[in-house]
Parts: sequence; structure tokens; C-alpha cells
Amino acid sequence: MTGRYRNRVEAGRLLADYLVKYAERLDVIVLALPRGGVPVAYEVAYKLNAPLEVLFVRKLGVPGHEEYAMGALAGGEVALINEDVVRQTNVSQDDLERVIQHEKSRLRELEKACGAIGHPIVVGDKTVILVDDGLATGATMKAAVKAVKAQKPRFIVAAVPVGPNSACEEMEKEADEVVCPLRPDLFFAVGQWYKDFSQTSDDEVRKLLERTRSNLQASVPAEPSH
Repeated sequence: MTGRYRNRVEAGRLLADYLVKYAERLDVIVLALPRGGVPVAYEVAYKLNAPLEVLFVRKLGVPGHEEYAMGALAGGEVALINEDVVRQTNVSQDDLERVIQHEKSRLRELEKACGAIGHPIVVGDKTVILVDDGLATGATMKAAVKAVKAQKPRFIVAAVPVGPNSACEEMEKEADEVVCPLRPDLFFAVGQWYKDFSQTSDDEVRKLLERTRSNLQASVPAEPSH
């Protein structure tokens, strides 16, 4: 794979081609990281004929430099704090706690907007494919992996269309398998590898989740008549 993806749909379809060995397996579940990971994960789940759910993850950004991750939340709990970043950026404990509480509130809003409140995700003894639209620092994906590991799945795959080789190699220490077709040498941001990187809406997330459930129901064989 060279060049840029047209959009998240194209990226998801290409990523799915690298995951076909997981198709038609009853133990497989695809978990999308919102919001941008959902259109990518939808294409993966469709190709594999697997259920799709959203694992809600929020980056904890350094105050004043929010794009720089000092940790992440997953499922409403603190899953990852990068103590080195906290120390290097002189973030106080009070500031860290304020960011955590703010992002917990944002996470609840996102869950509600996407219609996911009260819908626990059960992944124990399953093969879990975690999907995002790209890997930058890897903080949110690491938090997702840590949150999923707590449920003791059988196997964890971290799958993204694009990411720097350094981040992918770091992720290989966390997940059982890393799938990343595009690993450019010069990497500044995920968005630079998409021609269309427009924001995914809450409404689109809801529609894709509903469509996945309809697809799965349609693929279930009918009970034999007597």
C-alpha cells in the first residue's frame, strides 16, 4: 500500500483484506475506537461477518497542548497515564485530575450521543479486533488494549490502516497481533494519509452500528421447518 486513502471507507475495506483469516468465526468481535474508527471498523466487521461494538476511549491531553497525550480513559476508567509526559510537561496532580474528570464527562456525553448507555461489551474468551482510523502516539489504542485485557479475551488484534513504524512496533508489545498496512517513514498526523478526513458524526456512528446488527441478523440461517 502506497499513497493516501480516499476516505475511511476505502481504508476499512483495504484493512479488512488483511484480516480475512478471522472471517465467519463465532469467537470474533470487532471493537471500534470512536469516532473515526467506526467507519473503518464497520467495513472490517462487514467483511468478516462479525459483530461490531464501540469501545469508548478518550485521550487525556496536556493542558494547553491537548493533542499531546499524557494518558487515556477507556470505558470510563483511567487506563493509562504516561508518567514521563506528566513529569516533562510539569502537569500538577490537580491539573491531571481536572483533565480526567473533564474527559470522563465528555466520554459519558459521547456514549449517550451514540446510543451506547447501558450496553456492556463482553469479550471474555473472545478474539477481539480493535480498530481505529490510524495510530499516532498509540496512547488511545494502548488504553483500549489494557481495558480489553481486563476481561481476559483469548486474543487481541490491534488493526489500523496507517501508523508510523515506531508506534506499530510499540503496539506489538501490547497486543497479540498488529495489522497496519501503511507504515510511512515520514509521519506527522493520521489525517495527512487521508484525502477526506472529515469528522465522523454521532449520527453516523449510530447508523453504522444499527446497520451492522441488521447485517448479522440477515446472515443468521432460518430455523428448519417441521
